[in-house]
Amino acid sequence: MQKILIAAAEAVPFVKTGGLADVIGSLPQALKGLDADVRVILPKYEEIPAAFKAQMTKKTELTVPLSWRQQYCGIEELVYQGVPFYFIDNEYYFKRTRLYGHYDDAERYAYFSKAVLECLPALDFKPDIIHCHDWHTGMVTVYLKSHYNHKPFYQGIKTLFTIHNLGYQGIFAPTIVEDVLGLDQSYFVPDKLEFHGGVNFMKGGLVFADLISTVSRTYAEEIQFPYFGEKLDGLLRQRRADLTGIVNGIDYNIYNPAADEHIFVNYDIDTIDKKQQNKASLQQKLGLPVRRDVPLIAMVSRLVASKGLDLIAHIVDELLGHEDVQLVVLGTGDAKYERLFEHLAWQYPGKVSANLCFDEKLAHQIYAGADIFLMPSHYEPCGIGQLIALRYGTLPVVRETGGLKDTVLSYNKYTGQGNGFTFAHYNAHDMLYTIKRALGLYYDKPVWNQIVHNAMASDYSWQESAKHYAELYQKLAGR
Repeated sequence: MQKILIAAAEAVPFVKTGGLADVIGSLPQALKGLDADVRVILPKYEEIPAAFKAQMTKKTELTVPLSWRQQYCGIEELVYQGVPFYFIDNEYYFKRTRLYGHYDDAERYAYFSKAVLECLPALDFKPDIIHCHDWHTGMVTVYLKSHYNHKPFYQGIKTLFTIHNLGYQGIFAPTIVEDVLGLDQSYFVPDKLEFHGGVNFMKGGLVFADLISTVSRTYAEEIQFPYFGEKLDGLLRQRRADLTGIVNGIDYNIYNPAADEHIFVNYDIDTIDKKQQNKASLQQKLGLPVRRDVPLIAMVSRLVASKGLDLIAHIVDELLGHEDVQLVVLGTGDAKYERLFEHLAWQYPGKVSANLCFDEKLAHQIYAGADIFLMPSHYEPCGIGQLIALRYGTLPVVRETGGLKDTVLSYNKYTGQGNGFTFAHYNAHDMLYTIKRALGLYYDKPVWNQIVHNAMASDYSWQESAKHYAELYQKLAGR
């Protein structure tokens, strides 16, 4: 039985700012089902709900050296759904009102990385593999090689570093090398931590990890080119033999239209027509005309440029002015995009519902009630929205990038295969053409129902993705 320690900055259900937390909440469960001894280690943030804190038991405490500092470290444990979660307790670093964006984030996550390694002997748990996620844990791989490899306990421990979004790298001033990280200047060079005059935690993770993964096959290819590589494409090309893309899964227990308590009417692949009842109830709830015959297009998204909202802004009047459609939007983000959808709701009453908030229940109801899910991202390492949409039989219209390309197959009228609609170029009228293609097929009910069936038959559960991670772990063990 392989022993796996997953190190990350956030995890559902304890604390979440983005998709990383969903992965760390679901992947351990799927790995456990493959007979792995998997455990997770996180910072103990102030934002973790008190109900979870009350269930934690103190395992031990120790002192973590960080350059000239000697910092307290408490280790608390909570077993959640059969998986042990360890929490690094240090109020100086983690008792704050938000997870990220503090002046001393370099010190906070250097401390966390060091604590991950320091606590293992005290826990009497020697993992075969430490699976690190994103820049917050990049220094784990560095410290293992620089400070711990010579110690008998740590010998033989391998590392896998997973990139969730290369756009967030953890870049800090060069002064931290000795003062915070406790490393000598030999680490501040271009083939280690130095990055355009700064210190890059993500780069450290990539350089020192034994293997690297990212969250889709296409994104693994894209980031080896300058356009998507965020100035790390050269390093990633150099390590291409060690780089693997594995598509994220979604939790099929949470996202299950047959049992979802949030939606109006439950349905499954054999009772797809009940989806229309969800549509009617959603239209009524949002104040849209209750019409079965009108295609309902949905977006559940952060309202930021990377999600392709400039394409939508460019053609939305052409779409809403000339097509008999309804548009529902759920999300928050940049003020200019929030204003765009507010204006559209005013300009096209009865056709647009703008919900500028985060509402988990409404999100589920939109996935269940909409006909088309629009996700024209500029780039998308994996994407979760399109996976949920497929699960609920809401057909995605997506751009062929990253995980969108890997999970949405454009409908082919000759073979009957395909679970959605795609376009290749980041071009507003290519997107509009693809939307109109979907709208045209919407009225051909036998064809449309076949595509919906294809979508709901797609398997993007964590069980499939976990098998690929297990294969990577085996590869590491053989090194």
